[in-house]
Amino acid sequence: MPEKPHNLIERPPVIAIMGHVDHGKSTLLDYIRKSNIVDSEAGGITQRISAYEVVHKTKDGKEHKITFLDTPGHEAFTAIRSRGAKVADIAILVVSAEDGVKPQTVEALNSIKTANVPYIVAINKIDKEGADVDRTKGNLAEHEIYVEGYGGTIPYVPISAKTGQGINDLLDMMLLQAEVEELKADRSKLPEGVIIEANLDKKKGLSASIIIKNGTLKSGMTVVAGSALSPVRMLENFLGKPIKEASFSSPVRLIGWNELPQVGMTIKAFVSKKEAEEYALSKKNAPVYDVRSVENDEITTIPVVVKANEAGGLDAVIHEIKKIKNDRVKVRIIHSGVGDIAESDVKIASGRANTIILGFSTKVDNSAKPLAEKMSVNIQVFDIIYKLSEWLENVVTERTPKNQVEESTGTAKVLKIFSKIKDKQILGGRVEKGSLVLNAEVKIMRRDFEIGSGKVRELQKQKTKVQQVPEGEEFGTLIESKIEIAPGDRLESFIVVEK
Repeated sequence: MPEKPHNLIERPPVIAIMGHVDHGKSTLLDYIRKSNIVDSEAGGITQRISAYEVVHKTKDGKEHKITFLDTPGHEAFTAIRSRGAKVADIAILVVSAEDGVKPQTVEALNSIKTANVPYIVAINKIDKEGADVDRTKGNLAEHEIYVEGYGGTIPYVPISAKTGQGINDLLDMMLLQAEVEELKADRSKLPEGVIIEANLDKKKGLSASIIIKNGTLKSGMTVVAGSALSPVRMLENFLGKPIKEASFSSPVRLIGWNELPQVGMTIKAFVSKKEAEEYALSKKNAPVYDVRSVENDEITTIPVVVKANEAGGLDAVIHEIKKIKNDRVKVRIIHSGVGDIAESDVKIASGRANTIILGFSTKVDNSAKPLAEKMSVNIQVFDIIYKLSEWLENVVTERTPKNQVEESTGTAKVLKIFSKIKDKQILGGRVEKGSLVLNAEVKIMRRDFEIGSGKVRELQKQKTKVQQVPEGEEFGTLIESKIEIAPGDRLESFIVVEK
């Protein structure tokens, strides 16, 4: 149902900061975070998730919230984009006034354009002796990035993320761009949002960080992402504080999932837990497509962080990774660098489920080891390149998804219902075709329409427990199903095999 115009109100923008490594993305994020988080305890609390909110006071004295994504590699534009969700409303392309446009600047720009997100250029490091804003604007124009006053309409702001010069102007520009985009949402709606990270907390269990894009998430609801489900009982804000509800543009952490949701999946919330369970079950039983027709978002990704003791070793590892060919699995480098494996590497890896840190001829910092254990991050260090390659190829083989195929075993007619307790029903029937097999799945058919599904939990023939009942024979069985089965229904029995 479309939102009623009178319910729509302005919502805070969600900002992603992108650019070449060492051009000051992290410094900019840190400066904004430390200067603008309005919370008496913020100084003593470690940021828990890869996004945060700030409050910026504009020149007219009004306070405005802004949400920043702090996701390494900005999966906001990669995994998320492939599923059609747009988390970021505005991107900031950071370019050094010393170095100008670099390869990763172009990569970041391509990601922004593909996601169809408006962007602002932040020309950083203007405090440096070799900084030249005009030269940088010319360099941008060479790469078809035409800023205002230099043949184009793309807004830009000269800044120093180190000293803070120009940062307020940049924040003002973000809010101005948000106003142009007319970002609005409805608090009264059921919440909509996107998973930006998911991980295992050894003390609390499976957790996921969510950016809410519309509506209000409240305690007592149930959230579904794909086939993953979580009741809204343990909800935290970006500072790790327990909260009862959160509205649009808020980054939150939800704990208590039955399985780890995938980064980039959209969430759907339900007031009824039963409806949520049925929806999640329908996603779990979605058809498996032929691998030959699989698109990028059906390919399994193995995220890796690569560290080596020197640049040559790093190049060697990257070369080995690129040699791995598999049409169902892709090894994706989300971060790489020269040096020991540090806490920061573990934090980057923890932002995506099942990320592996690969070290080559390097060491693991003492502080990184306990953090990796706490965050369930797998670190593997090798001194011989082919051993690293062999190990990684084995991981790829293990994680290659199998095609699940339904194989029919037979059809049976329900003759009598003996008892029903909750989801378990004891009934009698006759096998009309093939055989009925213990532990097989069944489709429950009524007048040629499928009304539900179930599983054969127990099977008897003439009061003797059996593994299967052949065609023409009568049987007694315990079927587990949420659907109430009736005499005359047919059970189409099948097993799921991996090929």
